[in-house]
Amino acid sequence: MSNKNSSLEMIRLGLVLAVFAAASCTVLALVNNVTSVKIAANKIAKANEAMKVVMSDADSFEPVENFAQSASSSIKVLSVYAAKKDGATVGAVAQINGPTYDRGTVMIGIKTDGTITGVQFLELSDSPGFGLKANDPTFKLPNGKTFYGQFEGVNAKNGLKAGSNFDAISGATITSVGAAALIEEGTKSMFKYFEGGAK
Repeated sequence: MSNKNSSLEMIRLGLVLAVFAAASCTVLALVNNVTSVKIAANKIAKANEAMKVVMSDADSFEPVENFAQSASSSIKVLSVYAAKKDGATVGAVAQINGPTYDRGTVMIGIKTDGTITGVQFLELSDSPGFGLKANDPTFKLPNGKTFYGQFEGVNAKNGLKAGSNFDAISGATITSVGAAALIEEGTKSMFKYFEGGAK
């Protein structure tokens, strides 16, 4: 009799656990549905804000449908927007994702002549105290500028080379070179747009 009661108790406990598990999964799914929409909206808002920062001269941005991808399989151009002022194209902005020391996503703006107007990190998951200095507004290079701020005014047509037209962060050379590669690949995509489309 006790064995039968023990078996029934185990079945009852198993059913109770199954009900709790199903309820928990349902609650998690509902929470995910609610938060994923907010997370996506926050990412869009952050990207829109970054466009205005990296190309402050523009009064509107129009999505480019057919833009060139990076020749590097590890770097992805996520979006390109034509930067307009009074209806005329004055430049472009691009969002690029790829490897740094870990991974980063940057928004960059350039004028039609190739001059970089601004760089903003949207995401950076590199090492705290080292690679994350690239996105730290309080960290200054010996030239007195932030890592991302030093690119403003550089002509991307000349390429980006550490020690030549930008300074790497001491102790975070891989992050510095990786971020520069993202910027360079993004500018290449925008140059192709200026020339007449994706190639």
